[in-house]
Formats: sequence, C-alpha cells, structure tokens
Amino acid sequence: MAVDLQHRIRWVALHGVIRALSRVGARRNVDPQARLMSDPVVRADPGAFADEIRDRGPVIRCRAVLMTVDHQVASEVLRSEDFRVSSLGAGLPAPLRWVNRKTHPGLLHPIEPPSLLSIEPPDHTRLRKLVSSVFTSRAVAALRDGVQQTADQLLDELDGESGTVDAVSRYCSQLPVAVISDILGVPERDRQQILRFGELAAPSLDIGLSWPQYLQVHHGIAGFNSWLANHLDRLARDPGDDLMSQLIMASRDAAEGARLSQRELQATAGLVLAAGFETTVNLLGNGIRMLLDHPEHLQTLAANPDLWPNAVEEILRLESPVQLSARIAAKDVEVAGTGIKRGEIVVIFLAGANRDPKVFDDPHRFDIERANAGKHLSFSAGRHFCLGAALARAEGEVGLRTFFERYPGARLAGAGSRRDTRVLRGWSTLPVTLGKAPAALGS
Repeated sequence: MAVDLQHRIRWVALHGVIRALSRVGARRNVDPQARLMSDPVVRADPGAFADEIRDRGPVIRCRAVLMTVDHQVASEVLRSEDFRVSSLGAGLPAPLRWVNRKTHPGLLHPIEPPSLLSIEPPDHTRLRKLVSSVFTSRAVAALRDGVQQTADQLLDELDGESGTVDAVSRYCSQLPVAVISDILGVPERDRQQILRFGELAAPSLDIGLSWPQYLQVHHGIAGFNSWLANHLDRLARDPGDDLMSQLIMASRDAAEGARLSQRELQATAGLVLAAGFETTVNLLGNGIRMLLDHPEHLQTLAANPDLWPNAVEEILRLESPVQLSARIAAKDVEVAGTGIKRGEIVVIFLAGANRDPKVFDDPHRFDIERANAGKHLSFSAGRHFCLGAALARAEGEVGLRTFFERYPGARLAGAGSRRDTRVLRGWSTLPVTLGKAPAALGS
C-alpha cells in the first residue's frame, strides 16, 4: 500500500469519521462528547461547560462514552482496579480498530503501549518501579537548583529587551525544555529541535484531528522517534551523569524479568521528555496569564512569598494543563448509581472535577490562598499518578516566582493565542511588556 494512501486511510479510521460525527453533534448540541471535541465555545470556557454537565448528574451517558465532572467519581475511577487506561483508538468500532492496526506506522506514540500511559500491571508495575528507582524524590529535589539557575539565565537574556516579548517562546517553553534535557542528557545543540518536535506532536493526545493536523503530528512523532533512538544509542555507548543514563544502566543491571526492552526504554524516555515539557510549558504560560490578569495576587505574593507553592496548586486546579483523561471498564461495574458495562469508556473531564463546588468553594474564583487547592486531580491519581508531579511543581513555583520578582511591572501586551489542542490547555503565544527589572529601576 502506498504510504500516502495508508496515512489517508489511517486518518479516516482514527480521526476523520469521529471528526465528522462530532461536528454534526456539536452543531445540534445533542452530545456532550461532540461538543467537547468540536465546540469552540467549550474550549474557550471549559468551566461553564462543566457546570452544564454537572447539572445532569455525576455520570452522564454520551453517544459513544460516559463522562463525569464529579470530583469524587473522577477520583474513584482513576484509582479503581475495575478500570484500566485507554489507548489511541480504543473506543473505535471494531472495523475501524482493525483498519487502525493494519495501517499502523510502527512509531512509538505517547498513548499507545508500551507507554506508561497505556499499560497496566504487571508491565506497568515493572516499568514504573525501575523508573522510580532513578527518578527519586531526592533526585528531583537536587534538580531544583538547576531550575533556578536556568530561570535566571533565561531572564538575563530578556533584560536587554525593550517593547513586547512572547513569554511562551522566550521563557515558558525554554525553561522546561532545558530542565528536561538536563535530565535526559540532551546536548544543548539538540534542544530547539526537541522543542520543535514537541510543538508538532502536541495534538497527538487528541482525537478528531484534521488531515493537516494528523500529518503534522505524524511528522513530529516520526522525527522524534528517529532522534530519540539515536540519542539513547549514544547514551548507552557513552553514559553521562544524567538520570536517563542512570536508567539505561539500571535496566541493564536489573534481573532478567525486570529489564526494559529497547522499545520500552525508548517509550519511557520519550514519555518523560514529552510529558515533562508539555505540562510545564502550559503551567507556566497559564500561570503568567492568570497572575497578570489578577495583579492583586501579585501584590499578595510579593508581600508573602511563602504563598507561591499554594498559588501554583491553584493555577493547576483552575487551568489544568491536562484537561481530560479516560478509563475503560475492565468488567461490569456500577459507579454513582450508573451501570457501566465491560469495555465502555469513561471520559474524566479533569477541568470540571477541579471545579466541583462540593469540594471547592466558589470554584471558578482564582484564589491563591485557597486552603484545599492541592486537592485537584491535574496529575491524575492512583497507580497512574504523574511521576513528574514534584518536578512540575518545582518548575512552576521557581519559574513563576523568578519571573515576577524580576519583572514586577510586567503587563499583558495583547490577547495572545491558545494552543489548538483539547487534551492539553495552554498558550501558544502570550505577548508581554516586561517593564524594567528592579536593578535597572534603581540605576
């Protein structure tokens, strides 16, 4: 089969049919899942959409899936042994799943096995145990000084700028790509290439992509797969003191049943790199925008810097970098009085669960002093709780605090633009006038 035709058939099976149906459903306002996929109003204001869904009950049935915005239900499903993670195309009708398998290009994908996001025990236990042995809390804590140093260096480069800068391209994306590259031993010469791969592949978590989006994602994933295979080969031959070299060595030295295959190692490294970048760039961009929109909070933080960790939790709650997740019922089960059959998919709208008024008072209000802000589910829960949560929190706290301490007079210089993704929520551009740094003001 010609490559172009194979891709076209794969796109139709994975995205084209769903895209057409969702656009019809969204126009008719009859299916919440369709609206979540295709309605720009929902993307602009996910909180209002969540309130609509909430009024219909803790679990609602859509045409192809079930959906919840209930915090208790979301937490229960994410932690339950009765549900397993989904993977790309899992909810398709059987004929389309067959087409998907037959046209698969063989590339590693963040939501296909052997990615940690798409496997369950015993493989998940084996992979996570080995990764956790390297990415320990002590190792992550030791990275904090590096985060601070990188943030300072990036802002030093901005000190001479006058006029408007794009905070996303010049700071929010550069900080996490530098930090995660240090973890994975990525040479500095390759970092902008990795950034480009990440931008191309960002919509890979979505379904219902347009044909141009599908091609963009494919090129990004193919390029990243090729680069990563070569990079891991280099680290295996000449390991450094980075955490990925340690993981390669730990896998090599592990007992026979605990080792990672080359494909598992590459999938794990790819997930660490992609997830470590994508979530944090969104956290930083969302945080800068929210705080610039609420200068009173910046005044509070300047007077009480100890509030920065809680402010980051509130930003994660109100503008979750990952908006939704999904689980498949492993058996017939009942949740919140709703019967769910084996094989049915539950879409967990994290953006809604994080605004559940039963858990968070006045849930749409941005409150950096909210006592229970950390109860959000933005890092998932249960056995699939994000391995990089501690690092993301550290990058969010250090990155945002350092930015606003350096530029207390920063102001928005335009509306900016949102990323054209549904699972991930963040800014693709964020024009900011920095103002003068305190040292310059005193000169």
